[in-house]
Formats: sequence, structure tokens, C-alpha cells
Amino acid sequence: MRQSFDIQVPWVPQAASLGGRTELVYELQLTNFSDDTLDLESVDALDGATGASLGHLDGKALDAAIGRVGSTPAKRSVAPGGHATIFLSLPAPAPGAVVAHRIEYTVAGTTQHFPVEGGRFTPRPANPVALGPPLRGGPWVAIYDASWERGHRRVLYAVDGRVHLPGRFAIDWIKVDANGAHASDNGSKPANWFGYGADVLAVADATVAATRDGVAEPSVVAPGPSRVPIGDATGNYVSLNLGDGRFVFFEHLKPGSVLVHPGQHVRHGDVIGKLGFTGQSTGPHLHMHVADTNAPLAAEGLPYAMGGFRVEGTFPSIEVFGAGQAWTHHTASPQAPGMPGPLDVVTFTSR
Repeated sequence: MRQSFDIQVPWVPQAASLGGRTELVYELQLTNFSDDTLDLESVDALDGATGASLGHLDGKALDAAIGRVGSTPAKRSVAPGGHATIFLSLPAPAPGAVVAHRIEYTVAGTTQHFPVEGGRFTPRPANPVALGPPLRGGPWVAIYDASWERGHRRVLYAVDGRVHLPGRFAIDWIKVDANGAHASDNGSKPANWFGYGADVLAVADATVAATRDGVAEPSVVAPGPSRVPIGDATGNYVSLNLGDGRFVFFEHLKPGSVLVHPGQHVRHGDVIGKLGFTGQSTGPHLHMHVADTNAPLAAEGLPYAMGGFRVEGTFPSIEVFGAGQAWTHHTASPQAPGMPGPLDVVTFTSR
């Protein structure tokens, strides 16, 4: 027995449908309480009753799953008092199963190899809220991927005395044409983006929880994300109270476009604002996520079941999308309620 890692699962997940796959999406928080630097070798998620493997990470796959605060070249090396987050996406186990974890590590500078187990939890019963489309027509690209180091899935916010991950299931919606372009000319002006000014729709019958409509918009789209104070990152936004402790956020709305006010009741399909380019953004798009409280950052992101869309194809990579190259067309098919897959290209129909 020796001092090593404290292993915590700060947010107990429920199964989510992502691109037709049922997965558990969650974080494993590791803190080194020993006096030695510890080098991570592997991470296993296990069936807590049988010990059967639910998922295994080592090598490059482990490197890709590790998140660290600040610039840390040796991502697997955790200094005394240091911290690492392992971002996990696993096939969902049977209902009621207990999930456990085994960490294999070595003491830096030695060949000493040790295991430690912890982070046991029982996934919450799946109960995603049913939502309709946030936009009309298409094609729209679902911009997200759990592997992006600075994507919504990986951005933790330590606010109000606790760390939160509001964008765990966030999607940025960007409109494209049949050839993969997302803007006319060079896209340097917001109005040249195909989705700019599109109607943003209420995705359910709900009560308006909060709005913001006083944030100005840059006149040009510069390379890289616009830099704004953390409190202004959402830009203009609307949040809707869906009931049962769930709120849906629509962010980066066009200045002067918000059509609703707190306390107002809206119906599914009502226009609540227009897609814009406010806050911290790389270009005009609609950011949408569901969370467990009415706070853009101090909340936990929740999965949801969206209906009323069909998948037309997909972009093979974010680099292909960014270059405005063609996406891969599929035979369009209606999807069961859930979230589209990363970089899926969809057309919205009805709920």
C-alpha cells in the first residue's frame, strides 16, 4: 500500500445517444497525493461486479484523453499535488451496472509499477429531455468532437467555488452548402456566412429563464476565436426553462434580435432570436447546450434527445470543414431522437 492518486467522478453520467451510439460521457479526476511524480501508464473502466473491461486506454489513446491545466508537455506525468482529468466516452453498460476504474502508473525515474482502483459509480437512469430543431432547413453541420483539446467537451470552468463542465454535450451549428463552403467570398464579414441571421427556434414548450441582448458584434471575422472577458463569452443569449431542472441555452445571437423576455412562455417552433457572431466565437454560428441550472458556466451539461432531423452526410475531419472542402454525402435518412454525431451534416424537418 502506498500514497498515490485520489480518483473522483465529479459528475455521474447517464447514457447518451450520440450519432446512433449509446455512450457514457464523463470525466475522471486524478490528484496525486504522494511525494513522487507519478507517470500514468493505462486507465481501465471495469464492470464493478465482474471486473470485465468496459474500456481501456494506453499509449496515444491515453495521451489524447488526458486534459491538464496550463502548458504541460509531459501530459502523463503528474507531479506531487498535481491534477489530471481523463475525458472518457464508453459504450453504455447494462442498466444498474456499477462502473469502476483501475489506474496503472509508475514512479518517475524508476521501474516501479503500481495499480490503484477507485472512482466507482452507478450511472443514472437515462432520461434525456426531448427537443425539436433549433433551426430550419439546412444543411447544418454539428460542430463538436470529444477529442478536441479546446472543444466544449474539454473546457472546465472553476466558478462559484466548484469546477463545472457546461458544454459537455454542446453543439455549434454552422450552415454549409452542398460543396462544403460555409461562407461566400472569403467569409471575412459575418453577413457573408450562410447561416448568419437565421431564425433561432424554441426547441420545446418552455418558459424563458434569462436573456441578454446588449453585446455588440465584431464587423469582421478574424482568424482564431474573438477574445472577450469570461462573463461575455456567451455573447447575446436566451435560456429556456424546460422543467425538471433542465435549461437549454442558445448563444452568440445577433445584436437586437432577441424577441423574448424572462418569464415569457414560448411554444415549440417560436422564433426567439437570430443566429449571430457575438461573444467568444470563431465565426457566426448557433451554440446550443442543455444544463442542470440557469447559469451559462456554473452548470453541468446534460444529454438530450433531438428529433426532426435527417443526416445528409458528414465531414471527415474538422480540417476538411475549415478548408471549405466537400463533405461526404450519404443517403439521407430520418434519425431516432438523440444527438447527431460529430461533424454530421443534417437537414432539419420537424419535431
